[in-house]
Amino acid sequence: MATLSLRGVRKSYLAGTETIKGIDLDVADREFVVFVGPSGCGKSTLLRMIAGLEDITAGDLLIDGTRVNDVDPASRGLAMVFQSYALYPHMTVADNMGFALKLAGRPKAERDAKVAEAARILQLEPVLTQRPRSLSGGQRQRVAIGRAIVRQPRVFLFDEPLSNLDAALRGQMRVELLRLHEELAATMIYVTHDQVEAMTMADKIVVLHAGRVEQVGSPMELYNHPANLFVAGFIGSPRMNLLPGTVGAAAPGGTVPVTLAGGVTVSVRPAQVLAPGSSVTLGIRPEALRQAADGPFSGAALLVERLGGMTLVHVTLESGETLVAQADGNDPIRAHDVIRLAVDPSVCHLFAANGLVLSQAEPPQAKPGDLHDLDAMPSLARA
Repeated sequence: MATLSLRGVRKSYLAGTETIKGIDLDVADREFVVFVGPSGCGKSTLLRMIAGLEDITAGDLLIDGTRVNDVDPASRGLAMVFQSYALYPHMTVADNMGFALKLAGRPKAERDAKVAEAARILQLEPVLTQRPRSLSGGQRQRVAIGRAIVRQPRVFLFDEPLSNLDAALRGQMRVELLRLHEELAATMIYVTHDQVEAMTMADKIVVLHAGRVEQVGSPMELYNHPANLFVAGFIGSPRMNLLPGTVGAAAPGGTVPVTLAGGVTVSVRPAQVLAPGSSVTLGIRPEALRQAADGPFSGAALLVERLGGMTLVHVTLESGETLVAQADGNDPIRAHDVIRLAVDPSVCHLFAANGLVLSQAEPPQAKPGDLHDLDAMPSLARA
């Protein structure tokens, strides 16, 4: 397979609009990298620049250390799978998969062998003689992937390939793509707006926003150590609770009280000195909140989402803000119940007014009884 590097890559259009704003990135051999971000962040544009379907305005694209900015798409050794299956309706599955090889003038015996191998990998052997109209959505997407496999590319590029599938089929196809990545030992770059797809599939996630890279790391690095407010709010489902607050005077032990709306105070340990009165944002993951009779956060359950193994409770606080707390799947709480919530300050995140992280939570160490041992949770004071 191959390595891929971007060095100061930019993309501008004639109107002077810059959509990709100086991206540096390294993709290792056999790595599964996911570009994730909201609509309009530039992730598909960046993928198309790698594929050669968009010109690079500035910077360098290197594949195995060789600059390929001016190499045509067909000669880069890449294969791209699009959101649209784009299959030829009058051709069989086998003919669709082998058509690019036919255009390249490859011998029929070679084409047949590569199509047969791709069909084995993708479990399409029973439908090789069928036409696309008789296939399910998942089978059609596998045919599109098979069309890429037979070319034996150095890098696979996927542009939101599962967006047209229903939820259950998307989950199944995620598993199949991971199996395919392992079997082919391939370098893959995958674009999605769905952070759940990114978290479940990637070796490395690249979070994009407004044409810039916000953070690069493994799924759990981004989840446990977001670099800024954007990443904190984007990575995680449900998203992190973000509460505005004001810093107080530092305590002797190095902790700093953060006063939130409604008078709740949480003491955290920032990585730098903060001036009293500074505006900050406190981040709390839903799983860090627990019901406790003496918890400082009080409010009514606005919505209770029962998801089987866990329950998500949307709580409207007395201050008017909403918190999402994660509870056990069998928790008896109902909508409109008034509950109190507690949190361990050591698992909170703190962000400065400019959005950059000031302190990060350490991932909690699971121990027997932790899920319900509320009495052991550090207390929070009300200002």
